Amino acid sequence: MLQGLIVSCQARIDNPLHGPAFMSAMALSAVQGGAQAIRANGVEDIRAIKSQVKVPIIGINKIFSSKSEIYITPNKKSAMEVANAGASIIAVDATARHRIFEPLDEIVKYIKNDLKCLLLADVSNLDEALEAEELGADFIATTLSGYTKTCPKTNTPDLDLVKILVKKCEKPIIAEGRYESAKQISSAFKLGATAVVVGTAITNPREITRKIVNQIEDL
Repeated sequence: MLQGLIVSCQARIDNPLHGPAFMSAMALSAVQGGAQAIRANGVEDIRAIKSQVKVPIIGINKIFSSKSEIYITPNKKSAMEVANAGASIIAVDATARHRIFEPLDEIVKYIKNDLKCLLLADVSNLDEALEAEELGADFIATTLSGYTKTCPKTNTPDLDLVKILVKKCEKPIIAEGRYESAKQISSAFKLGATAVVVGTAITNPREITRKIVNQIEDL
């Protein structure tokens, strides 16, 4: 069961912390600080993190394509790779956007029946959450709120979506997306989220520094 604080340990290729050595150290630091699970991207990072921590790893596999906006574990192959690397929970993009690989229902069945992993559905709205739940998702996450055409991005977490998903869905709700403070995290828990994912605010020193510098300049 996912619960408490989950830390997302990811670094893009242009980030000085990109790579399994840095991300495994980041994950270990997060766990020592109290993280109950880690979200990580890619085979190399997941395998390295698996060797360092005992908490559950939510694995994703980002596959980018100009033909589709869906890139979070978009097909069976990408799911198999992160499962083999050591992820016990696999997160997939469960939005209603155009897919170029297997249909979502086939991917869900493959992850649960063939890979024997739990599945976390990243969604942006209630309809997507209910569809993912019906297909067999074990967890529903608000990860993609603000990243689809039907859901404009804001600078703050989508607590309204957390509230409605907790009310309408039967599966545990994971709050994710733009959480930066203990107050925001606490608000999600009070609304009924079983876990909250925090990424940039903990694991991206470059962006943390940039934000502080900007705040200083604005004073």
